Amino acid sequence: MGVRGGGRHAVVVGGSLAGLLAARVLVEHAERVTVIERDRFAAEAGPRPGVPQGRHTHVLLDGGQRALDEVLPGFMDELRAAGSPRVGMPDDVVQLQGGRWFRRTPASTYLHTGTRPQLEHLVRQRVLAHPAIEVAEGAEAVGLLGDAARVRGVLLRERGDEARDGQGGQDARGVRGTPGVRGVRAEARPLAADLVVDASGRGTKAARWLARIGADAPPEETIETGLAYASRVYRDRDGRLGGQALGFNIVADPAQTYGCVVLPLEDGTCIVTFSGLRGDEPPTGDEEFAAFAKRLPHPVVHQWLRAAEPLTPAYGFRQTANVRRRYDLPGRRPAGFLATGDALCTFNPIYGQGMAVAARNAVALRDALADSRRTPTTRRVQAAILASSGQAWDISAGSDKKMPGATGNAVASSALERPVGWYLERVLERYATDPVVGDAFRSVLTLTAPLTSLFAPRVAGRVLFGAVGAAPVEPPREREGAAPVSQLGRTGELA
Repeated sequence: MGVRGGGRHAVVVGGSLAGLLAARVLVEHAERVTVIERDRFAAEAGPRPGVPQGRHTHVLLDGGQRALDEVLPGFMDELRAAGSPRVGMPDDVVQLQGGRWFRRTPASTYLHTGTRPQLEHLVRQRVLAHPAIEVAEGAEAVGLLGDAARVRGVLLRERGDEARDGQGGQDARGVRGTPGVRGVRAEARPLAADLVVDASGRGTKAARWLARIGADAPPEETIETGLAYASRVYRDRDGRLGGQALGFNIVADPAQTYGCVVLPLEDGTCIVTFSGLRGDEPPTGDEEFAAFAKRLPHPVVHQWLRAAEPLTPAYGFRQTANVRRRYDLPGRRPAGFLATGDALCTFNPIYGQGMAVAARNAVALRDALADSRRTPTTRRVQAAILASSGQAWDISAGSDKKMPGATGNAVASSALERPVGWYLERVLERYATDPVVGDAFRSVLTLTAPLTSLFAPRVAGRVLFGAVGAAPVEPPREREGAAPVSQLGRTGELA
C-alpha cells in the first residue's frame, strides 16, 4: 500500500476524531504524517465550524472507550480526570422505549457524556504531541495527485482569510504563515504522499476527486428518515438530576416518532436534545423549544424543563442520513487511498455511534497494517476498516429503515432480515424488564459484543420462551434496591 517502512509520508485529510486517530496509527508505519484541517484549532476546547454537530449531545459508547484506550493507552483515565460524566445503563437513566419504562437494574455498561469538543481536544493534545505528526491548519485538500492506478498526494490550498480571519495560517509542515489578503484565493499546490486517508467527514468530496484522476467513485448505500434534532444546555436548578437519576431518555420508534435525551456534561450542566421526523422538526426558538417537550408521550421532561435554567440558544441539525460508501465493491480504485470515519460510513447521529466507530476504524487500520501474515494492500486494509463499522451500520440503518417515510436505496429488507427482525422484536419486548436480555442487547448496542451474542442459548431461551415482564407503570425515580422506592408521577413531579 505504500506506508510500511521508513521514509514514507502519509497525509490525512481532516483533523477531527477519525483523522487524528488514523494519524496516530499511521505514524508507526511512516516517517511523517501530515494532517490537513480546514479549521484552526483553538488553544482550549470549544465548538468549531468543521464539526457542525459539536454543540449537540455526544456519547462515547463502551466499544469506543475500549478502542480509544487501544490507540491512546490511558486515554479514558485522562477523560475521567477531566470530568467527563460516566453514566451507567440502565440504572442511571430514566428511559421510556416502546411504550415501556425500563427497570433501573444495576449497570452493565457505561457511557461518557461529556461534550464533543472536550473529548476531541484531549485526543488532539495526545496525537499532535508526537514529533512526526504535522498539522496544516486553515488549509484544505481540493483534489488528488496521481491516476487511477495510484494516488501520489493531494492538491493543497490554504483557505486564507476565509478560515483564519487575518490571524495567519500554517503551511503543510505546520509552520505558521502570514495573514491572507481578504478576497484573494490561494493557488492549490501539490503535496506528495505515499498514502492519502480521507477523514473529511460526511461532506467528503472523494467521489469528485477520484473521478478527476480517472478512477471510479464507490457506490453509496443510503437511508434517510428526515429526522432532525435540536439541542440546548440547561442548569438543573432544583437538583432533580444528579442524585438517583442522571438523565432522561425517551426513545423514538415507528409508532412514537418523538425522541428526547437529557444527559450531564463535564461542567455540571445538562444538555437536552429533542428529535422529530420531517414536518415535525424540533424548533430552535426559546419558548418553542421547551414547548416541544409536550409532544413526548410523558410530561416528565417538560416538567423538568419548566424548573431548569436555559444557558445557551437552541441549535438545530438536519444532516442525519445513513450513508455507506462501498469501496470494497469492484471498480477502478487507486492504491494509496483510504477512507475512514464518516467519510466512509456515516450514521444517523441520534444513535450516538460516530465517535465509537471512528475509534474502531483506527483499531482496524492498526491491525491491518500490523498483520505480518498478509501484505497490507489498499483493498484489504479498506475492507478491514469498513468491516469495523458493520455492526453500527446494521443497528442504525436497520432501525431507520423501519421509520415512517424512510427513503433511500438501502431501505428494502432482505429475506434474511425478516426472521431476524421477528426475533429482534421479541428482544425489544423484553429489553426493558429482563436483565439478562437487556444486558446482552446493551452489549450489542454499545459495540462490545457481536449481534450473534443475542442468539446465545441463555439469551435465546428467554427471548423465545420467557414471558414479557411487568414494566414500571410510571418513570422510576430510584435505582432498584434503593429505599424508599418513589416515582415520577404523571405530572412529572416527584411523588
